[in-house]
Amino acid sequence: MEYRRMGNSDLVVSAIGFGCWEMGGTNYGPVDDQEEIEAVHRAMDLGVTLFDTAPVYGYGHSEEVLGRALGPRRKDVVLVTKCGLTWDPVTKTTKRDSRYSAIMSGVEASLQRLGTDYVDLLLIHWPDVQTPFEESMRALNDVVQQGKARYIGVSNFSSAQLRECVKYARLVANQVGYNLFDRRWEREMFPTAQELGIGIMAYGPLAHGLLTGTFTPQTVFEPPDWRARGVIFGQPLFQRENFLKNLEVVEQLKDVARRLDTSLPRLALAWVLHNPQVSVALCGIRRAAEIEENIHALEVVLPPEVLAEIDTIMQGAAGQTDQIPA
Repeated sequence: MEYRRMGNSDLVVSAIGFGCWEMGGTNYGPVDDQEEIEAVHRAMDLGVTLFDTAPVYGYGHSEEVLGRALGPRRKDVVLVTKCGLTWDPVTKTTKRDSRYSAIMSGVEASLQRLGTDYVDLLLIHWPDVQTPFEESMRALNDVVQQGKARYIGVSNFSSAQLRECVKYARLVANQVGYNLFDRRWEREMFPTAQELGIGIMAYGPLAHGLLTGTFTPQTVFEPPDWRARGVIFGQPLFQRENFLKNLEVVEQLKDVARRLDTSLPRLALAWVLHNPQVSVALCGIRRAAEIEENIHALEVVLPPEVLAEIDTIMQGAAGQTDQIPA
Protein backbone atom coordinates (compact mmCIF):
# COMPACT_ATOMS: atom_id res chain seq x y z
CA MET A 1 0.00 0.00 0.00
CA GLU A 2 1.05 3.58 -0.62
CA TYR A 3 0.35 6.29 1.94
CA ARG A 4 -0.14 9.98 1.32
CA ARG A 5 -0.45 13.14 3.38
CA MET A 6 -3.83 14.90 3.36
CA GLY A 7 -2.91 18.27 1.90
CA ASN A 8 -0.54 20.18 4.16
CA SER A 9 -1.84 18.48 7.30
CA ASP A 10 -0.10 15.73 9.26
CA LEU A 11 -2.94 13.27 8.57
CA VAL A 12 -1.56 10.30 6.61
CA VAL A 13 -3.95 8.01 4.72
CA SER A 14 -3.82 5.06 2.34
CA ALA A 15 -3.87 6.15 -1.30
CA ILE A 16 -6.71 3.70 -1.92
CA GLY A 17 -9.68 4.35 0.35
CA PHE A 18 -12.77 2.27 1.09
CA GLY A 19 -15.91 4.14 0.04
CA CYS A 20 -19.07 3.10 1.89
CA TRP A 21 -21.85 4.59 -0.25
CA GLU A 22 -22.78 1.17 -1.64
CA MET A 23 -22.78 -0.19 1.90
CA GLY A 24 -25.94 1.81 2.54
CA GLY A 25 -27.89 -0.46 0.19
CA THR A 26 -30.16 2.22 -1.27
CA ASN A 27 -28.53 3.74 -4.35
CA TYR A 28 -26.93 0.74 -6.05
CA GLY A 29 -29.44 -1.88 -5.01
CA PRO A 30 -29.36 -4.26 -2.04
CA VAL A 31 -26.09 -5.38 -0.52
CA ASP A 32 -25.07 -8.23 1.75
CA ASP A 33 -23.98 -6.77 5.10
CA GLN A 34 -21.80 -9.76 5.92
CA GLU A 35 -20.00 -9.50 2.58
CA GLU A 36 -19.37 -5.82 3.29
CA ILE A 37 -17.99 -6.62 6.73
CA GLU A 38 -15.67 -9.25 5.25
CA ALA A 39 -14.55 -6.71 2.63
CA VAL A 40 -13.71 -4.19 5.36
CA HIS A 41 -11.62 -6.79 7.19
CA ARG A 42 -9.81 -7.76 4.00
CA ALA A 43 -9.13 -4.14 3.17
CA MET A 44 -7.54 -3.54 6.55
CA ASP A 45 -5.41 -6.65 6.13
CA LEU A 46 -4.19 -5.24 2.79
CA GLY A 47 -3.17 -1.93 4.34
CA VAL A 48 -6.21 0.22 3.57
CA THR A 49 -6.52 2.72 6.40
CA LEU A 50 -9.15 5.23 5.22
CA PHE A 51 -12.85 4.36 5.40
CA ASP A 52 -15.34 6.96 4.20
CA THR A 53 -19.04 6.95 5.04
CA ALA A 54 -21.91 9.38 5.66
CA PRO A 55 -25.18 9.43 7.61
CA VAL A 56 -27.26 9.66 4.43
CA TYR A 57 -25.74 6.47 2.97
CA GLY A 58 -28.64 4.13 3.62
CA TYR A 59 -30.05 6.61 6.15
CA GLY A 60 -27.66 5.48 8.84
CA HIS A 61 -27.22 1.89 7.68
CA SER A 62 -23.74 2.39 6.20
CA GLU A 63 -22.42 3.92 9.41
CA GLU A 64 -23.93 1.11 11.48
CA VAL A 65 -22.44 -1.66 9.31
CA LEU A 66 -19.05 0.03 9.16
CA GLY A 67 -19.04 0.48 12.93
CA ARG A 68 -19.72 -3.23 13.40
CA ALA A 69 -17.06 -4.16 10.86
CA LEU A 70 -14.33 -2.05 12.43
CA GLY A 71 -15.04 -3.17 15.99
CA PRO A 72 -11.88 -3.22 18.12
CA ARG A 73 -9.75 -2.34 15.08
CA ARG A 74 -11.35 1.09 14.83
CA LYS A 75 -8.22 2.70 16.35
CA ASP A 76 -6.15 1.38 13.41
CA VAL A 77 -8.01 3.30 10.71
CA VAL A 78 -8.77 6.82 9.55
CA LEU A 79 -12.53 7.02 9.94
CA VAL A 80 -14.32 9.65 7.85
CA THR A 81 -17.95 10.63 8.03
CA LYS A 82 -20.00 13.66 7.05
CA CYS A 83 -22.65 16.05 8.26
CA GLY A 84 -24.95 18.71 6.83
CA LEU A 85 -27.47 16.45 5.08
CA THR A 86 -30.67 15.47 6.87
CA TRP A 87 -33.63 13.41 5.74
CA ASP A 88 -37.32 12.98 6.44
CA PRO A 89 -37.77 9.65 8.27
CA VAL A 90 -40.94 8.85 6.30
CA THR A 91 -40.32 10.12 2.76
CA LYS A 92 -36.50 9.84 2.94
CA THR A 93 -36.32 13.23 1.23
CA THR A 94 -32.92 14.79 1.93
CA LYS A 95 -32.07 18.44 2.45
CA ARG A 96 -28.92 20.40 3.12
CA ASP A 97 -28.72 21.74 6.64
CA SER A 98 -25.39 22.99 7.95
CA ARG A 99 -26.73 25.10 10.77
CA TYR A 100 -24.77 24.87 14.00
CA SER A 101 -27.49 22.85 15.75
CA ALA A 102 -27.90 20.43 12.84
CA ILE A 103 -24.19 19.70 12.65
CA MET A 104 -23.82 19.16 16.38
CA SER A 105 -26.82 16.82 16.64
CA GLY A 106 -25.83 15.01 13.44
CA VAL A 107 -22.34 14.29 14.74
CA GLU A 108 -23.74 12.81 17.95
CA ALA A 109 -26.00 10.48 15.96
CA SER A 110 -23.13 9.43 13.68
CA LEU A 111 -20.85 8.62 16.59
CA GLN A 112 -23.54 6.46 18.13
CA ARG A 113 -24.11 4.53 14.89
CA LEU A 114 -20.38 4.11 14.31
CA GLY A 115 -19.81 2.90 17.87
CA THR A 116 -16.99 5.37 18.56
CA ASP A 117 -16.46 8.59 20.47
CA TYR A 118 -14.59 10.39 17.67
CA VAL A 119 -13.95 10.39 13.94
CA ASP A 120 -10.64 11.20 12.34
CA LEU A 121 -12.11 13.48 9.69
CA LEU A 122 -15.52 15.17 9.56
CA LEU A 123 -16.75 16.70 6.31
CA ILE A 124 -19.72 18.89 5.43
CA HIS A 125 -21.34 16.74 2.73
CA TRP A 126 -22.66 19.48 0.41
CA PRO A 127 -22.56 23.27 0.70
CA ASP A 128 -25.63 24.75 2.35
CA VAL A 129 -25.84 28.24 0.90
CA GLN A 130 -28.81 29.09 3.13
CA THR A 131 -26.56 28.98 6.20
CA PRO A 132 -23.61 31.36 6.62
CA PHE A 133 -20.35 29.45 6.23
CA GLU A 134 -19.08 31.20 9.36
CA GLU A 135 -21.79 29.42 11.38
CA SER A 136 -21.02 26.02 9.82
CA MET A 137 -17.28 26.41 10.38
CA ARG A 138 -17.90 27.40 14.01
CA ALA A 139 -19.72 24.11 14.46
CA LEU A 140 -16.85 22.13 12.92
CA ASN A 141 -14.34 23.95 15.11
CA ASP A 142 -16.37 23.12 18.20
CA VAL A 143 -16.57 19.45 17.19
CA VAL A 144 -12.76 19.39 17.08
CA GLN A 145 -12.46 21.29 20.37
CA GLN A 146 -14.77 18.76 22.02
CA GLY A 147 -12.56 15.90 20.80
CA LYS A 148 -15.23 14.40 18.53
CA ALA A 149 -13.19 14.91 15.34
CA ARG A 150 -9.45 15.15 14.80
CA TYR A 151 -9.65 17.01 11.50
CA ILE A 152 -12.33 18.79 9.49
CA GLY A 153 -13.05 19.39 5.82
CA VAL A 154 -15.78 19.73 3.23
CA SER A 155 -17.17 17.91 0.21
CA ASN A 156 -18.32 19.29 -3.14
CA PHE A 157 -17.26 22.85 -2.29
CA SER A 158 -16.24 25.23 -5.09
CA SER A 159 -13.12 27.33 -5.20
CA ALA A 160 -14.94 30.43 -3.96
CA GLN A 161 -16.63 28.47 -1.18
CA LEU A 162 -13.29 27.07 -0.01
CA ARG A 163 -11.82 30.55 0.18
CA GLU A 164 -14.72 31.73 2.29
CA CYS A 165 -14.60 28.76 4.66
CA VAL A 166 -10.88 28.90 5.39
CA LYS A 167 -11.41 32.35 6.86
CA TYR A 168 -13.02 30.62 9.83
CA ALA A 169 -11.56 27.11 10.06
CA ARG A 170 -8.54 25.03 9.09
CA LEU A 171 -9.80 22.62 6.47
CA VAL A 172 -7.62 19.70 5.39
CA ALA A 173 -9.78 18.06 2.70
CA ASN A 174 -12.32 18.63 -0.06
CA GLN A 175 -14.01 15.46 -1.32
CA VAL A 176 -15.14 15.72 -4.95
CA GLY A 177 -15.93 13.51 -7.93
CA TYR A 178 -12.89 12.91 -10.11
CA ASN A 179 -12.35 10.40 -12.90
CA LEU A 180 -11.55 10.20 -16.60
CA PHE A 181 -15.11 11.22 -17.48
CA ASP A 182 -15.29 13.99 -14.89
CA ARG A 183 -12.48 16.54 -14.69
CA ARG A 184 -14.60 19.55 -13.77
CA TRP A 185 -13.13 20.01 -10.30
CA GLU A 186 -9.60 19.68 -11.64
CA ARG A 187 -10.09 22.81 -13.71
CA GLU A 188 -12.26 24.79 -11.29
CA MET A 189 -11.06 23.98 -7.79
CA PHE A 190 -7.79 22.02 -7.72
CA PRO A 191 -5.55 25.11 -8.09
CA THR A 192 -7.26 26.78 -5.14
CA ALA A 193 -7.00 23.63 -3.01
CA GLN A 194 -3.29 23.42 -3.75
CA GLU A 195 -2.81 27.07 -2.81
CA LEU A 196 -4.66 26.56 0.47
CA GLY A 197 -2.98 23.25 1.33
CA ILE A 198 -6.21 21.27 1.12
CA GLY A 199 -6.04 17.62 0.06
CA ILE A 200 -8.34 16.09 -2.54
CA MET A 201 -10.43 13.03 -1.73
CA ALA A 202 -11.54 11.68 -5.11
CA TYR A 203 -14.85 9.82 -5.15
CA GLY A 204 -16.21 7.93 -8.16
CA PRO A 205 -12.76 7.14 -9.65
CA LEU A 206 -14.37 4.39 -11.74
CA ALA A 207 -17.07 6.76 -13.02
CA HIS A 208 -19.73 4.97 -10.97
CA GLY A 209 -19.18 1.70 -12.81
CA LEU A 210 -18.55 3.00 -16.32
CA LEU A 211 -14.80 2.41 -15.98
CA THR A 212 -15.15 -1.12 -14.66
CA GLY A 213 -15.53 -2.25 -18.26
CA THR A 214 -18.42 -4.55 -17.38
CA PHE A 215 -21.26 -2.64 -19.06
CA THR A 216 -22.55 -3.49 -22.54
CA PRO A 217 -25.06 -1.85 -24.91
CA GLN A 218 -27.64 -4.19 -23.38
CA THR A 219 -27.01 -2.94 -19.83
CA VAL A 220 -30.11 -1.36 -18.29
CA PHE A 221 -30.27 0.32 -14.89
CA GLU A 222 -33.51 -0.06 -13.00
CA PRO A 223 -34.68 1.97 -9.98
CA PRO A 224 -33.67 2.23 -7.20
CA ASP A 225 -30.26 2.26 -8.91
CA TRP A 226 -29.60 6.01 -9.15
CA ARG A 227 -27.89 5.58 -12.54
CA ALA A 228 -31.29 4.83 -14.07
CA ARG A 229 -31.82 8.59 -14.33
CA GLY A 230 -28.93 8.77 -16.76
CA VAL A 231 -27.43 11.86 -15.11
CA ILE A 232 -24.41 11.49 -12.86
CA PHE A 233 -23.83 14.56 -10.70
CA GLY A 234 -25.02 16.87 -13.46
CA GLN A 235 -23.43 14.98 -16.36
CA PRO A 236 -25.74 12.93 -18.64
CA LEU A 237 -23.11 10.23 -19.13
CA PHE A 238 -25.63 7.40 -18.83
CA GLN A 239 -28.35 8.79 -21.06
CA ARG A 240 -28.83 6.33 -23.90
CA GLU A 241 -26.94 7.91 -26.83
CA ASN A 242 -24.20 9.23 -24.57
CA PHE A 243 -23.94 5.87 -22.83
CA LEU A 244 -23.38 4.05 -26.13
CA LYS A 245 -20.67 6.53 -27.19
CA ASN A 246 -19.01 6.25 -23.80
CA LEU A 247 -18.94 2.47 -24.08
CA GLU A 248 -16.91 2.92 -27.28
CA VAL A 249 -14.49 5.11 -25.35
CA VAL A 250 -14.26 2.45 -22.66
CA GLU A 251 -13.33 -0.16 -25.27
CA GLN A 252 -10.45 2.03 -26.42
CA LEU A 253 -9.29 2.44 -22.84
CA LYS A 254 -9.39 -1.34 -22.44
CA ASP A 255 -6.90 -1.60 -25.31
CA VAL A 256 -4.55 0.77 -23.48
CA ALA A 257 -4.89 -1.30 -20.31
CA ARG A 258 -4.13 -4.52 -22.20
CA ARG A 259 -0.94 -3.04 -23.65
CA LEU A 260 0.12 -2.12 -20.12
CA ASP A 261 -0.69 -5.65 -18.97
CA THR A 262 -3.29 -4.40 -16.52
CA SER A 263 -7.07 -4.07 -16.19
CA LEU A 264 -9.29 -1.11 -16.98
CA PRO A 265 -10.22 -0.45 -13.32
CA ARG A 266 -6.55 -0.44 -12.35
CA LEU A 267 -5.77 1.92 -15.24
CA ALA A 268 -8.58 4.28 -14.24
CA LEU A 269 -7.49 4.34 -10.61
CA ALA A 270 -3.85 4.81 -11.56
CA TRP A 271 -4.87 7.81 -13.68
CA VAL A 272 -6.65 9.44 -10.71
CA LEU A 273 -3.72 8.75 -8.37
CA HIS A 274 -1.23 10.06 -10.92
CA ASN A 275 -2.35 13.55 -9.90
CA PRO A 276 -0.19 14.46 -6.87
CA GLN A 277 -2.97 16.60 -5.42
CA VAL A 278 -5.13 13.53 -4.87
CA SER A 279 -4.58 12.28 -1.34
CA VAL A 280 -6.92 9.30 -1.66
CA ALA A 281 -9.04 7.61 -4.33
CA LEU A 282 -12.26 6.32 -2.78
CA CYS A 283 -13.38 3.01 -4.24
CA GLY A 284 -16.93 1.85 -3.62
CA ILE A 285 -16.58 -1.72 -2.38
CA ARG A 286 -19.16 -4.51 -2.05
CA ARG A 287 -16.94 -7.59 -1.84
CA ALA A 288 -13.42 -8.45 -0.75
CA ALA A 289 -12.40 -9.38 -4.31
CA GLU A 290 -12.96 -5.79 -5.41
CA ILE A 291 -10.46 -4.28 -2.99
CA GLU A 292 -8.02 -7.07 -3.85
CA GLU A 293 -8.28 -5.94 -7.48
CA ASN A 294 -8.13 -2.22 -6.84
CA ILE A 295 -4.98 -2.06 -4.76
CA HIS A 296 -2.96 -3.28 -7.75
CA ALA A 297 -3.59 0.09 -9.39
CA LEU A 298 -0.64 1.32 -7.34
CA GLU A 299 1.62 -0.87 -9.48
CA VAL A 300 0.53 0.72 -12.78
CA VAL A 301 2.98 3.18 -14.33
CA LEU A 302 1.59 5.73 -16.79
CA PRO A 303 4.31 7.18 -19.06
CA PRO A 304 3.70 10.62 -20.63
CA GLU A 305 2.85 9.12 -24.01
CA VAL A 306 0.17 6.91 -22.43
CA LEU A 307 -1.33 9.86 -20.58
CA ALA A 308 -1.43 11.77 -23.88
CA GLU A 309 -3.12 8.84 -25.62
CA ILE A 310 -5.72 8.64 -22.87
CA ASP A 311 -6.45 12.35 -23.24
CA THR A 312 -6.98 11.84 -26.97
CA ILE A 313 -9.33 8.91 -26.39
CA MET A 314 -11.37 10.90 -23.88
CA GLN A 315 -12.11 13.54 -26.50
CA GLY A 316 -14.67 11.07 -27.85
CA ALA A 317 -16.62 10.97 -24.57
CA ALA A 318 -20.20 12.25 -24.54
CA GLY A 319 -22.23 14.05 -21.90
CA GLN A 320 -19.41 15.89 -20.20
CA THR A 321 -19.80 19.45 -18.91
CA ASP A 322 -17.57 22.06 -17.30
CA GLN A 323 -20.25 23.20 -14.86
CA ILE A 324 -19.60 21.88 -11.37
CA PRO A 325 -22.53 20.30 -9.53
CA ALA A 326 -24.30 22.85 -7.34
